[in-house]
Amino acid sequence: MRAENTIMRHVLVVLLTVLLGACSAASPEQGAAAQASASAGAAAATASPTAPAAAAAVKAVAVAASNPLYEFDYAYPAQAAAIPALGKWLDADLAKQRAELVKNARIGQAEAKRSGFDYHPYSHATQWAVVTDLPGWLSLSAQRYEYAGGAHGNPWRDALVWDKAAGRRLKASDLFASPAAVSAAIRAPFCAALDQQRAAKRGGAANAAAGDPFTACIDPVASTLILGSADNAHFTRIGVLVGPYEAGPYSEGNYEVTLPVTAAVLGAVKPQYRNAFAAAR
Repeated sequence: MRAENTIMRHVLVVLLTVLLGACSAASPEQGAAAQASASAGAAAATASPTAPAAAAAVKAVAVAASNPLYEFDYAYPAQAAAIPALGKWLDADLAKQRAELVKNARIGQAEAKRSGFDYHPYSHATQWAVVTDLPGWLSLSAQRYEYAGGAHGNPWRDALVWDKAAGRRLKASDLFASPAAVSAAIRAPFCAALDQQRAAKRGGAANAAAGDPFTACIDPVASTLILGSADNAHFTRIGVLVGPYEAGPYSEGNYEVTLPVTAAVLGAVKPQYRNAFAAAR
């Protein structure tokens, strides 16, 4: 069981890199994201005005621990490490996730001993990667995973956008007038793309009349939004990262829908962030 969960965690990390490439397939910075551990330090020096020339020496952060109680992995790219305030937040999140894992693992181990069951080490993995690194913004996405007993672990997605000028962390939806506004702007194409992916995974369109609970569309903003770019200067793409059980059964895994920024999307952007976006070409 321990080996199976370790394999699953590393498979999920690899999948994240592949999925991020789908969000901005034509974007040069996506290639760098897929090789973050090898080349992210150099990218940080050229992509971010907040990082001086010395940032070329900044390296990606990766922490790993494995023992009979738990397994822990947490990593984030050099572009994030080169921004002190963002690196501080990520370090705090790392410490929080590890502390919660240790606490819960000790409880689980004690319960297994009282019940006479074998204890399987709990685990947590977080892998942050660059979606796009623009002159004024850094967009990150994360694949997270945890195992706390049971038949299988639980993966979920996370994301943030860092406003380099203001020095603060935001959610993608914060750049829009409201979550409802961005949902309305992308819902129709999102639902169409989601159904296409469902059909591909299921070998044909689902029959709503058969009572399948995973035939209806979902609110895209209820999942994780990420912002990508094709021109290296503006946000021109919106990705929707959908986890297991959100749009399909666990066996179908993640869904990811990538949509272009359109006039409708631009109309939903808050005025102060309008210059950060451009319609996809």
